[in-house]
Amino acid sequence: MGPVPLPVRPSSDVLTDLALARATVGRAAHRRSDPGLVDALWRDERTRVLRIGGGRVPVEGPRLAWVPPSEAPSDGLRIFLGTDDDGVDRLAAACEPADGWKGLRELGAVLDAADAGLMTLAVALTGWHRTHTHCPRCGAPTVPAQGGWIRVCEADGSEHYPRTDPAVIVAVTDDDDRVLLARGPDWPEGRYSTLAGFVEPGETVEAAVRREVGEETGVVVGEVTYLGNQPWPFPASLMFGFTARATDTRIEVDAVEIVEARWFSRDELAAESEAGRVLLPSGISIARHLVEHWYGAPLSAEGTWR
Repeated sequence: MGPVPLPVRPSSDVLTDLALARATVGRAAHRRSDPGLVDALWRDERTRVLRIGGGRVPVEGPRLAWVPPSEAPSDGLRIFLGTDDDGVDRLAAACEPADGWKGLRELGAVLDAADAGLMTLAVALTGWHRTHTHCPRCGAPTVPAQGGWIRVCEADGSEHYPRTDPAVIVAVTDDDDRVLLARGPDWPEGRYSTLAGFVEPGETVEAAVRREVGEETGVVVGEVTYLGNQPWPFPASLMFGFTARATDTRIEVDAVEIVEARWFSRDELAAESEAGRVLLPSGISIARHLVEHWYGAPLSAEGTWR
């Protein structure tokens, strides 16, 4: 008989300020079944449209640059995003990006909750449409339907839905309350983050935490505690954040996904981050929040990925 799975300890200290998990605008899914919805909203100048190209959008100061339909391109993909608290319908219109447009990694932490949620949704859906233009069953072209929330095969009529890939990300600590950070093979010297990986078929998120940490660093993990989650549309992940306690701290990196892993005390990480010798993930990422949750306070912005 194999080892008995360790229980997951519930946590009341959940991460609640994650940049991309702040959506407030209702998606009004019940309206998507109306085949004329997008065209009708496009004729209404009260509708507001977010132009988006390659995951980048125009901005006006700290806000997204929403425009009426008459100022947006109508010849490409159009997606119904939802209806805000003031009854204003929101659409996204795919087009070529212009100079000065910005991406979600730049904007996610500075936009207000409504704009952050809508941009995250628009990036996720336009990215999915861009890479799923043909039917996986028969290879025929697919076309958008239900306000841009599905694609339908023109040959066999099958419906295809946006995908979301569950992934885990974890701050591993040991009995000395050090944190384990690692560096990928394509990262510059000094750039570190928490460990992460995709959930495999037939696997729980807790099992994925233990497997990924073991595969990438050789560290054995016991207790796992869930802290929070946020969408990560780069291109289609939902990141589940955890802390975990190591039962064996010996490091043996796989040299494929991870080329260096280190245990840091709080004093070591603060000093090296302040000096710029260690570069930590940006504030938009759940990884930064996991590290600062362990540390107990914000860390220096000097040691942040640019």
